[in-house]
Amino acid sequence: MPKPLRWKVLIILAATALAVWAFYPPREKVKLGLDLRGGVHLVLRVQTDDALRIETQQTAQQLRAVLGEGDIPVKVAVETPTRFRVQGVPSARDAEFRATAQTETGASYDRVSGSGGTYAFQMKPNITQQRRRETVDQALQTIERRVNELGVAEPTVATHGSANDQIMVQLPGVEDVQRAKEIIGKTAILELKLVQAGPAESKEALLQAHGGKLPETMQVAQGVEGEFYLLDKVAAVTGRDLRNARPTLDEYSQPAVSFSLNNEGARKFGEFTAANINRGLAVVLDGRVQSAPNIEGRISDEGRIYGTFTQQEAADLALVLRSGALPASLTYLEERTVGPTLGADSIRAGVSASIVGLLLVALFMLVYYRLAGINAILSIGLNLVILLGFMAYLGAVMTLPGIAGFILTVGMGVDSNVLIFERIREELAAQKTARNAVAAGFDRVFLTILDTHISSLIAAAFLFQFGTGPIRGFATTLTVGLLANVFSAVFVSRTLFELLLTRRHVTVSV
Repeated sequence: MPKPLRWKVLIILAATALAVWAFYPPREKVKLGLDLRGGVHLVLRVQTDDALRIETQQTAQQLRAVLGEGDIPVKVAVETPTRFRVQGVPSARDAEFRATAQTETGASYDRVSGSGGTYAFQMKPNITQQRRRETVDQALQTIERRVNELGVAEPTVATHGSANDQIMVQLPGVEDVQRAKEIIGKTAILELKLVQAGPAESKEALLQAHGGKLPETMQVAQGVEGEFYLLDKVAAVTGRDLRNARPTLDEYSQPAVSFSLNNEGARKFGEFTAANINRGLAVVLDGRVQSAPNIEGRISDEGRIYGTFTQQEAADLALVLRSGALPASLTYLEERTVGPTLGADSIRAGVSASIVGLLLVALFMLVYYRLAGINAILSIGLNLVILLGFMAYLGAVMTLPGIAGFILTVGMGVDSNVLIFERIREELAAQKTARNAVAAGFDRVFLTILDTHISSLIAAAFLFQFGTGPIRGFATTLTVGLLANVFSAVFVSRTLFELLLTRRHVTVSV
């Protein structure tokens, strides 16, 4: 055997061995999608009114704070998610109020004046629609980050329905559905606020020092053990200032969550803690006080959340804090669990279809191209082995559309071999020797094969870019199959012909 041919054979054997090693055993190394393995299918609605209400509250409080700094006392009340009202504007300070209000709210709110120094602020319709879209997009990204950290292979997270406020989540292989739902739907809004009073057994006892009335700049929050705290409404830092969060242990070896702040958050937190030494700092998660330690000195970029956590709860809390807070709450509209029996039936049907298709193709190639058909069968079979190995190595998930991609790959392999064999026939008809006919057949068809495969790869790229989970699965299988087919149809098939031609008195029959 000539040395160049020996190297070609070694390359083919090495590629085959690597492919088999990558996917064997298939039960452990080939990942199956929701339609084959089973899992959970969820449809959630994003309560975009929550995000609008939070923005309206923040705008109203900011306006009241700026007016307070200018010694313009007013009362501010949020009426709807997109509307708040200001009352008690002194007539003598009306012009100053209008200027301040224009600066603070003019870009997003329309102002309507009323009687007795009353003004209503309504969020502009275009801003409302924009905020709703942004809320859904942010929720989609947050859910996707959380699902990825759960370790689910190839989840599907996409918008759903015509209302543009629903999100579909598919989690292949998930067994603990309740834990997945809790992690996906937890808002995880973290706030660090100054404690003005507390803890107290009741709200009434907490407000006694303030004449039984709740000051506008403060709020009452309940702790994890039922106690009550009086806190500043405005948080020193929030979850948006987080850089990282991780589960850890406190000084009593109980589960806790440590967090670190980004540069801006560290600056704000450092200034805040330096100005409030020996005062209480409430760690508020989703409106509930988890702990309220004293500030013993300046704290810059790290902190810890204590509570009655289990190790799993601490790990889950760290996960949702790392992935970011949801901009709004979620409600579950649909929940379906796909059992593995349906997946097993689909796998059997897909494998049966692939085997039957491959056998029919093999029969056709043997009848029409005789002994050369064996060459085509071997190259197509190796194509499928390499495709499966690549899929397992890349961690791609096999779905029903992916099985369709496998069957399409068989068709592409047949098409490439037919092009090559017909060209070899033409060269043999021109009275060329078998060796020259094979060489000319492969050389002249190579550009045609390359052109058709590049065209298909472009289509697969668009499917992957703009498609959702199943479509992306098909695009992935198609892409890998096309690349494997170029190798098998051109390199492997040609090597098999050259091996045959090294034997004396052998003719090529196609």
